[in-house]
Amino acid sequence: MERAGAYGARKAGSAGSIAFDPVAFFTHPRTILRLLSWVFSIVVFSCIVNEGYINIGSERLRCVFNNNADACNYGVTVGVACFLGSICFLILDVYFPSISSIRDRRRAVLLDLIFSGLASFLWFVGFCFLANQWQATSPDELPLAQGSDAARATIAFCFFSILSWVVLTLSALRRFLTGSNTNLFTWQHLDHVPSNVRATPYPIANGTTIVTTNPYQAPPFTETLDPQKLTQQRPMAPAF
Repeated sequence: MERAGAYGARKAGSAGSIAFDPVAFFTHPRTILRLLSWVFSIVVFSCIVNEGYINIGSERLRCVFNNNADACNYGVTVGVACFLGSICFLILDVYFPSISSIRDRRRAVLLDLIFSGLASFLWFVGFCFLANQWQATSPDELPLAQGSDAARATIAFCFFSILSWVVLTLSALRRFLTGSNTNLFTWQHLDHVPSNVRATPYPIANGTTIVTTNPYQAPPFTETLDPQKLTQQRPMAPAF
């Protein structure tokens, strides 16, 4: 097994690539969060597009959020942007373990951190904006409660999106700050040391050896002793 470098990157010039494990990938918490964020964004913009506009007595469509077109446009824009962003970062997570450059890995994690933080902020603003506009909407503007369920679902899933993207932001921040840990940057896990690994002896000064089965354990600290000092006899105390 080859030891990974910083940000979980493989050493330059190493042969072969990491095999994709779909079970490990789709059961990873980060992948589950991305899929949830992807579904939440679909619900938000689809609710607004399908039932977020009504027409009463005219052919002009009006937004159910207090007749404010900016509210509907904001929800659709953020929803579509996070929908596409979730797909892009899912693809990036698939190819991330095969990136050998430490600099490219660092840039990918930094991009994930920036996008996740921005998405969290946008969803928070959208939740506050849509909730405020829905509270200001009078029942007379929505005869027979048209679009009410879609509006409530939009606000609810905006709140769920805040939670999912905040967790993704914290995960990206942790991966960025601790880039030397492979498990934090990929869905791969280090293999266990096989039981048939040959023991590696480390000699020490007194002639004995320390045997270890850990191939990554550094040799113990040793001190170079002068042979003359070893053979020198201790001085005898004077007799009285």
